[in-house]
Amino acid sequence: MRVAGRGSIEANVRRSLTREGLHDLMKALARSAPRRGSYRVFFVGGGTAVLAGWRVSTIDADLYSDTEAIFHDVQAIKERLQLNIEFARPEDFVPALAGSASRHVFIETIGKVSFYHYDPYAQLLSKVVRGFDRDMLDASSFVTSGMVDPKRFRSLVNGIPEAAYAKYPALSRRAVLEAVDEFLSRRGN
Repeated sequence: MRVAGRGSIEANVRRSLTREGLHDLMKALARSAPRRGSYRVFFVGGGTAVLAGWRVSTIDADLYSDTEAIFHDVQAIKERLQLNIEFARPEDFVPALAGSASRHVFIETIGKVSFYHYDPYAQLLSKVVRGFDRDMLDASSFVTSGMVDPKRFRSLVNGIPEAAYAKYPALSRRAVLEAVDEFLSRRGN
């Protein structure tokens, strides 16, 4: 199953983001953070794959924060660093998994900003449902790296209430469960 669409800031292609480029982005976000408060920024998708060492680069930085103020200077950062930034989180595309907020994986804190990998289980579900080749390679890496336990993943997906799918007209519970079962059975789980 493939689900398309994202909220892109910039559609034109810029430099690919390597680990170094993602760290430059993290430092720039920390420097531009509002003076009051502390902030959390979550990497989703390719950013997680690059920072975890599963691949060398990604086309864009998929970011999420529960406080939008951290992104007040994002246009200038994007231009200065010549990179693409998209705002996205798995729940934009697939139903939420119970307990997602407690499963974010800490990366590091720079200044007032703490950086995390967004819940690996939610990211895995989004990748499996979308189903592109690159997504499936990343999905396998979530499991082989130990970030995701296949049995827990299956249990979390099975626990999504039927009503949660109403927000996602392109998805059905049956199709999502089939995609997850196919992914896990190909892996021998």
